[in-house]
Amino acid sequence: MSAVIYLDNNATTKIDPNVLEAMLPYLTEYYGNPSSMHSFGGQVGKALKQAHGQVAELLGAEESEVIFTSCGTEGNNTAIRAALAAQPDRKHLITTQVEHACVLNLFKQLEKQGYTVTYLSVDRKGQLDLMELEAAMTGNTALVSTMYANNETGTVFPVEQVGAIAKEYGATFHVDAVQVAGKLPLNLKTALATAVHSAKALPPIAVCPTCPPA
Repeated sequence: MSAVIYLDNNATTKIDPNVLEAMLPYLTEYYGNPSSMHSFGGQVGKALKQAHGQVAELLGAEESEVIFTSCGTEGNNTAIRAALAAQPDRKHLITTQVEHACVLNLFKQLEKQGYTVTYLSVDRKGQLDLMELEAAMTGNTALVSTMYANNETGTVFPVEQVGAIAKEYGATFHVDAVQVAGKLPLNLKTALATAVHSAKALPPIAVCPTCPPA
């Protein structure tokens, strides 16, 4: 059998040997419940707190703002639904036509629940038109959701400008930043563990900042 040349690391990666080495003790020896009051579980709780700190440092977040979830779909759903719950009277959402399926499918479901969704287009290079975004914003816009970098094309969206526009209208800005975690500086975004050489059995990360919209 010929050697495999794997070119799909944007989808998922081989676990890094250092990650595996760090994990193994907690899969074999230290398997207590980290929330337990006894010391056997407490030592796992300390390790989990350390992991929170490491992730927070990577993302430029506070430890309390890091939430571990079971997958990227859950992470995006958690962040988006939480944002909508914070502004229940606003019923307009904005995203792009090239988002990950877990985001697009959620927005299609939200349309059935009474939300109006604007799907922004991209140009030949896969880039957003900020003027189209600005024109789509209204006082009823609850959320703007975009990826940071496209997993198919590698195009990096201008998230700072998008966030500034969302803030101007009092809308929450959600970013799926899986493709840039560990590659570009991050601050209070969403990162997916399966694309950064972590364990498939460990949950990806959702960061929910305790701050006002955008």
